Amino acid sequence: MRLQKGENLDIMTMPIETTTKKLARKKAPVAKKKMIARDVSWLAFNARVLQEAADKTVPLYERIRFLGIFSNNLDEFFRVRVATLRRMLSFGKSAAKMHLEENPGKIIDSIQTIVMEQQREFDRIWKDIAQELEAQHIFLRTEKQLNREQQKFVLNYFNEQVRTNIIPLMIESIQQFPILRDKSIYLAVVLARADNSISQKFALIEIPTSVLPRFIILPSKPGEHDIMLLEDLVRFCLPNIFSYFGFDKFSSHIIKVTRDAELDIDNDIADSIIHQIEKGLKDRRKGKPVRFVYDKDIDPLLLEYLIRRLGLSGKDNLIPGARIHNFKDFMDFPESIFPPHSHRKSFIHPLFQNATSVMHVVQRQDVMLHFPYHSFDTIIDLLREAAIDPNVSSIKITAYRLAKNSKIINALINAVRNGKQVTIVLELRARFDEAANLDWKSRLEEEGVKVLLGVPGMKVHAKLCVIKKRIGNKTIQCGFVSTGNLNERTARVYGDHCLLTANRAIMADINKVFAYLENGHHDIKILENCKTLPVSPFNMRNTFLRLIDREIKNARNKKKASIIIKMNSLSDAVLISKLYDAAKAGVDIKMVIRGICCAYTENKKWKKQIHAVSIVDEYLEHARVFIFHHGGQEKVYIASCDWMIRNLDHRVEAAAPITDPAIRQEIIDIMKIQLSGNVKARVLDNEQRNEYYREGDKKIRSQVEIYKYLHEKQYQ
Repeated sequence: MRLQKGENLDIMTMPIETTTKKLARKKAPVAKKKMIARDVSWLAFNARVLQEAADKTVPLYERIRFLGIFSNNLDEFFRVRVATLRRMLSFGKSAAKMHLEENPGKIIDSIQTIVMEQQREFDRIWKDIAQELEAQHIFLRTEKQLNREQQKFVLNYFNEQVRTNIIPLMIESIQQFPILRDKSIYLAVVLARADNSISQKFALIEIPTSVLPRFIILPSKPGEHDIMLLEDLVRFCLPNIFSYFGFDKFSSHIIKVTRDAELDIDNDIADSIIHQIEKGLKDRRKGKPVRFVYDKDIDPLLLEYLIRRLGLSGKDNLIPGARIHNFKDFMDFPESIFPPHSHRKSFIHPLFQNATSVMHVVQRQDVMLHFPYHSFDTIIDLLREAAIDPNVSSIKITAYRLAKNSKIINALINAVRNGKQVTIVLELRARFDEAANLDWKSRLEEEGVKVLLGVPGMKVHAKLCVIKKRIGNKTIQCGFVSTGNLNERTARVYGDHCLLTANRAIMADINKVFAYLENGHHDIKILENCKTLPVSPFNMRNTFLRLIDREIKNARNKKKASIIIKMNSLSDAVLISKLYDAAKAGVDIKMVIRGICCAYTENKKWKKQIHAVSIVDEYLEHARVFIFHHGGQEKVYIASCDWMIRNLDHRVEAAAPITDPAIRQEIIDIMKIQLSGNVKARVLDNEQRNEYYREGDKKIRSQVEIYKYLHEKQYQ
């Protein structure tokens, strides 16, 4: 499982009350049944990531990346979830009205305990990995371990690359303490003289990892690889930085601050949403610190000074750690120094291998792409083809997260230049991608693309596209519904499904979703006309409630009843309560939940226990799939949404029924493979213990088996 920079893991956020006054829908009843605290469950997920880092069957380079993913996840968890819980505490009893946890203070205490335990495990794993690196002749050198050649190299590198990118701050002489950047690390320095002729001083240096690589490859002996961290290079050069002041004795330690990253967008639609986003990005830098991490060996006087100047107290998350912080950068640990290891390569879907036109294939039959097994190039080819086809009149598409150098955007711009009408719904509030999407907005509008900014008080998270062709007097439409982002980079490692279709009923509903998004008043009645696609915020939850009720009814009538669910997170109280009712009635429920799972899976009063697993492996399991037995006539859906309050009530989402029998069976087969996996699957029990699922005589690593299953279909 690889997490790209800027991608988060769908951490739960505080629901935003919509301002769409015409959003008059019946509220689901509040479920009172017991659930696992979602933040505790999320930490259990991050523990599964840590398990991969500890697994010695995983290639060493990948294990280092998993440590980076764990660190990145935890940073975002504190920025979003812990920050939200702290704000809830300030609301007091009124927090219950937010549909969130009833006791945020207790949860924060639990988080602190769990995080400290995980940090100790993290340190242990990194110590083991460091030893294994040395066994492979890969050494992380500190400022005290350099030979003469390396010292000369480091000084030259510092003078040529680093010196102009750092600004040392003598913090004791600054009346207003500087705002420490959320994603940066700082070298906290104690300056002194060996003869004590000058009183010691404190200084801070921001390590410029945003403009320089964190890892510097040093001159090394043949067969060895010496690497130095940028902060250690700065440490080595401290005498060069501060000798001007007469200091000759230095001690330095890394610190970092994690800030509240919640973007509270005002619900006043009279204000420009762009102005609000830009303001939110500026305010984020000033957000309240929610965690302070420091080297446990730091000078006690310096630590006390920093805590006081940052306005922190013992009640805040003050976390002592080891020498290295911001381990998220280890996701970019130099791969070239490791022996090459083979990766499974994506392949073109067999229906497109020799096809001259993607659209012609899709107009004849539905096609399901399974990323990253199938190549994402097919989606790019579809849009490129639409951009130059003289019969294509328009393209409408939603975008949540885009690649840095997006080929999707290039295709859309090319379409405009070829005279097509192009509309893109660009979600400016995609967390941590707001600035990038603002830049895309400007570029697209300059090229003549019609850019829509979604719905006030909501995020547009649906993954939809509709392409219209005009041939004579006939309009032909095709497009797709996807579970993942239009991001060719993450599509290499995110497990998603994308239905390419010309199905008239599906196309009609996609057009209605776009009509809703384009409507200045965002009239919910437009979505009420969707007959095929379940959509949020209109009927997604109620659709799934009805389908579960059908299984409950069949189970009570002694008929076969089963539900298979796959998603990133399960925390919606109403749907969890309904699953409990189904288990009690005897419905066979199987779930693959990657991240948060607030549902208990075991209860003595149930006729059938819920079988739930989480798969953490090379690919990040991102798809959402829902399969209902439905009296032997299986109902199969893919969707963009998890079963969370935010997805069902506060986002525009879409699910698509799979009507093609062959594709439906393909999805069922893939889910059966995942449920039989016994190598990378962990059981989601009531205690969230993350014990591996080991049933069966044969070892089944589901991602490998799915690759084989789909690859074999190439030659059938």
